[in-house]
Amino acid sequence: MPNIKSAKKRVKVIATKTAKNKAYNSALKTAIKKANLAINSNSMDKAECVRVAVKKIDQARAKGIIHKNTAARKKSALVRKLNVISA
Repeated sequence: MPNIKSAKKRVKVIATKTAKNKAYNSALKTAIKKANLAINSNSMDKAECVRVAVKKIDQARAKGIIHKNTAARKKSALVRKLNVISA
């Protein structure tokens, strides 16, 4: 446990940031899973689910939760799956 005041504050701040990042990551994974499920089951709202997932990916990238190449890779994979099913 830290003894210095600034170190104590850093522990609190890091805990808060970790909780926020975990929430963003969880929402991101949920959106991607819903999009993949919609694509695989060929549901009518698959394009909407992919759009929501891409938006979540972009938001996570903007907040620095994921790396830009990871975001690009995830978006590309979703759109590629959607295009294969749609074609």
